[in-house]
Amino acid sequence: MPVAMLPDRGVVEVSGEDRVAFLQGLVSNDVSRAAPGAAVWAALLTPQGKWLADFFVVADGERLLLEVEAAQAAMTVQKLSRFRLRSKVALREVPLAVAAGWGDDPRPAGLSYPDPRLPEAGWRALVEAPLPGDGDYDAHRLALGLPDGSRDLEAEQSILLEAGFDELHGVSWTKGCYMGQELTARTKYRGLVKRRLAPVEIAGDAPPRGTPITLEGAVVGEMRSSHGARGLAVLRLPALRDGTVLEAGGARLAVRIPGWMRLPEAADA
Repeated sequence: MPVAMLPDRGVVEVSGEDRVAFLQGLVSNDVSRAAPGAAVWAALLTPQGKWLADFFVVADGERLLLEVEAAQAAMTVQKLSRFRLRSKVALREVPLAVAAGWGDDPRPAGLSYPDPRLPEAGWRALVEAPLPGDGDYDAHRLALGLPDGSRDLEAEQSILLEAGFDELHGVSWTKGCYMGQELTARTKYRGLVKRRLAPVEIAGDAPPRGTPITLEGAVVGEMRSSHGARGLAVLRLPALRDGTVLEAGGARLAVRIPGWMRLPEAADA
């Protein structure tokens, strides 16, 4: 079973008797569904509905643990702390490491949970000491088309539905209001998504993040994260046809639409 440590991930603890209600009004998913061994994937948005950070939320006794991008852990604590007011909550970073595994074997005991985005994604674990393993997690998640925080989204620019948060179970449409909920709902119900983050196969040297992507000479998107011959790109809907060949920085990119992704029947926006 492939296992990989994820050194670019960190953990934030939210404790106090109001912890669930506090987060429930701030993030995109239903925090009440977080339980031992069962995480929810959620995002923190600006009031205008733009992405700031995303994390896995898991319950552990009298606390919630947020598995977040390590570079965003301090910012996440700071942003959330602004909304404490009289809520009985405390936030802090905690020294836990993050591991991921995939394959047929069961996940380890302790603070571990299935990745709630896709069954094929495997499991994740919060550990005090590294687990043995040499799995290539980046190749694994790119093959599935899973975004990786700020490598694939832009703070205060990206919207969740561009990055698959709907299909990948990162948004609750029934729990009620949260920060940025109005724009997220309007984008879904009015069909306002004009571009999507999608997997591409790369022939040639992988283009750096931000490289413009063209189709028959017209710019249709830009490159995001990559690893070897796989990558993710933000593409306008007309370019999203499985097998479409694009160009970026001297490389050729073939679009590979994953089975979980739902696109409009006529992608001619």
